[in-house]
Amino acid sequence: MTPDGIRPEDPAHAAVWDAAAQVADPEIPVLSIADLGILRAAAATESGGVVVITPTYSGCPAMETITTDVAAAVRAAGYENVRVDTVLTPSWTTDWMSEEGKRKLREYGITPPSGNAPVRGGPVSVGLSVKCPRCDSLQTKELARFGSTACKALYQCRSCLEPFDYFKVL
Repeated sequence: MTPDGIRPEDPAHAAVWDAAAQVADPEIPVLSIADLGILRAAAATESGGVVVITPTYSGCPAMETITTDVAAAVRAAGYENVRVDTVLTPSWTTDWMSEEGKRKLREYGITPPSGNAPVRGGPVSVGLSVKCPRCDSLQTKELARFGSTACKALYQCRSCLEPFDYFKVL
């Protein structure tokens, strides 16, 4: 089992993945853990199932809830013994978010991350503007580097004057 964030092709392993993939992120309930990219691997075993998850950052307070919810979802799918492993390497990146997840964020009123995370030792992309999720204006300003959670920043649109969260590129 390779923790690569790709749904397994084997039907038995895919069934464990599908059960875990239904778990909602407790901080952004419109996203599943699969949308968010923290579901990294899943496998069926003789006695149950194993799921591998990676937190968005090592101090993420939602991980205990996610772990409990994943175990419950996989048990509800008929797997008696469930193990949920948390791995920190490689570190989670917003590049792992699905396009569907980014669409859901936008519809929820959070601007999804734009661009890709910088490669260590490689070029760093510079984002010049953040689009408002309500009116699509690029006339926005950052109000606070940290928003409702550490992975979001608080912005305000200068066109419609609405505040909104921006999910930072990590």
